[in-house]
Amino acid sequence: MSIDVDDSDDRTGEVTLVFSLGAARRLADPQRAIADAREWSRHVGIVANDADAVDRFVREAGVENDYALRNWDKWGTLGDIHEGTDAPRAVFVGTGAGNRRVATHVGFEYLPIDEAAEKADWTLSEPERSSESGIADRLWRAVTERLG
Repeated sequence: MSIDVDDSDDRTGEVTLVFSLGAARRLADPQRAIADAREWSRHVGIVANDADAVDRFVREAGVENDYALRNWDKWGTLGDIHEGTDAPRAVFVGTGAGNRRVATHVGFEYLPIDEAAEKADWTLSEPERSSESGIADRLWRAVTERLG
């Protein structure tokens, strides 16, 4: 399996930049941040274990994803992206130890979203809006509302 990478001739940046879905959700203005990243990146995209969730986010946020995702986990997706791009650097922006583990395993540099935002001057939203435990939070609220 491989990832389709938009290899337009006008892509001259030195970085392949990939956000985890959780990191992308932390961006207060994903459209602006990704447009900014395109100024200095050869490829920019978002990945997650749930390709449908990425598609929804991309559509709702109005951003373009350079990677045509398939039903594949983050490990396989990042591995395919790393093999399919020719930028000198590959950076994965994520939200925790699990993302760091995936990044280093497949050959990406890892950068926490807080650090990436600070370096790039991107504004972040509140963490609870996009936390990786969002499903657990929603389930907890649903249960407590029924009991209350």
